[in-house]
Amino acid sequence: MRELIASNKPLSASAGKSTNCHHNPQVSCGDCRLSGICLPISVHMDDIEKLDEIIQRGKPLQKGEYLYRAGENFQAVYAVRSGCVKTVSITNDGQEQVTGFYLPGEILGMDGLADDSHSNSASALETSAVCEIPFTRLEELSLKIPSLQRHFFQLMSKEITADQELIIQLSKNSAEERIAALLLSISTRNHHRQLSATHFRLPMSRSDMGNYLGLTIETVSRVLGRFQKSDLLQVDKKEITILDMEGLKAIANVE
Repeated sequence: MRELIASNKPLSASAGKSTNCHHNPQVSCGDCRLSGICLPISVHMDDIEKLDEIIQRGKPLQKGEYLYRAGENFQAVYAVRSGCVKTVSITNDGQEQVTGFYLPGEILGMDGLADDSHSNSASALETSAVCEIPFTRLEELSLKIPSLQRHFFQLMSKEITADQELIIQLSKNSAEERIAALLLSISTRNHHRQLSATHFRLPMSRSDMGNYLGLTIETVSRVLGRFQKSDLLQVDKKEITILDMEGLKAIANVE
C-alpha cells in the first residue's frame, strides 16, 4: 500500500497539470519537470544526458492497455510521466488484487528483479506516458554514477517498507482510517510536486480503491459520503476537495 505511507509518489490535478511532463515522447530528462522526483537530486546535467540516451519513450498507453503482464521477462523499469498506472496480482484463489497506483514521477516494474519475471501486471487507468529504462543499461550506467545506484537502492527499500505497511494497514485499520490515509497520501504527493494538496482528481475507480484497500465498493462510497456529511471533504464524482485537513489526519492517526 504505497500510497498509505506518503512515499515517493503525484496525481493529475486540475489545478496543476502543467507541472507534469506532457505525453510528447520528445521531452528529455533535462527538460522534464519530474526529473527532480524520479532522479536523485545530485545527478549532474552531463550524467542526466547519459541516462537520457538509454531511456525509451514510446507512444502513450491508452486506458486499459498493459505496460507489462505477470510472467513476462523482466527487462526494464518504468517511470510514469503523465497519467496513472495500476499494478495487480492474482491471488491463489484466482482473484485480482490491486497492489499499487503509480503516478507521475514514480517508478514501477521492480517486482521483476527477484526472479527476472514480473509478478504483477501493470495497466493504464487513463491515457498515460511512461519512460522505459532498460535495466541492463541502467546497471552499467549506475556503476558510473554512484548517486543513481543509491537512488534505486532507496526505491527498492521503499517498496519493501510499503509492502510491510500494507499488511499492517489491512490487518488493523478501520475502513475510515484506510480511506483517510489514502487521501492524505495523495495530498502529500501532490504537495511535493507543487500541485494542490487540497483539490485533486482520483484516476482510480471506487472499485479499484476498494480492491486496493481491502474494502467493498459500497463501503468506499459510504465512507466518502460520511466524510462529506462531516464536512471533511467535498466529493464530486472523482473530484476531491479536502475541507478539514486536521480532521482527516486525526481519523488516519497521522500527525
